[in-house]
Amino acid sequence: MSQISTLFWDLGGVLLTNAWDHTQRQLAVVEFHLDEVEFQERHELVVSSFERGKISLDEYLDRTVFYQPRSFSRQQFKDFMFSLSRPFPDSLEIARSLARTGRYLMSTLNNESLELNLYRIEKFKLRDIFTVFISSCFVGLRKPEEAIYRLALNITQKAADQCCFIDDRALNLECAAALGMHTIRFRNAAQLQEDLAALRVTVELTA
Repeated sequence: MSQISTLFWDLGGVLLTNAWDHTQRQLAVVEFHLDEVEFQERHELVVSSFERGKISLDEYLDRTVFYQPRSFSRQQFKDFMFSLSRPFPDSLEIARSLARTGRYLMSTLNNESLELNLYRIEKFKLRDIFTVFISSCFVGLRKPEEAIYRLALNITQKAADQCCFIDDRALNLECAAALGMHTIRFRNAAQLQEDLAALRVTVELTA
């Protein structure tokens, strides 16, 4: 087996809560008393453009929430969206410890809209962990499209069998594996550490 030199990480569901997935949107529906069916239908029509960076957060909100008068402000809704991002401390520490070794090229490989992605990078100090950020909003591609995985390999100039991709969703991993990447499906930090060790990626956590 080739030595792993590059680790690609999903963010939402692995290192952080999801930025704006079904669970987060459902919380917003309840908090702001939105019509769930109408909101979800509108979301599905624009989410691809939103996560590819083709429309801004304000444009997304124009089309999904503020197409009619509301009893709450745009800023209140944005603040709520941002507040839903929380860290997974155990898996974040694994990523940090691997970054500290300097032995691995650390990169994100995730689907997120621009404003939420930038907020999360800043809020959780992800620049201290990752050298490369392959986010859908930056590259105009989304997982599980094959092109985003090929782009990740081209940007990093790494052979697929030297790379490991960590994600919590099977389909995203299947597409990476089809190109020859090693993959780990994230369930919890302890399992992640064991699966990394099986690939000879040793995690040395500080006390």
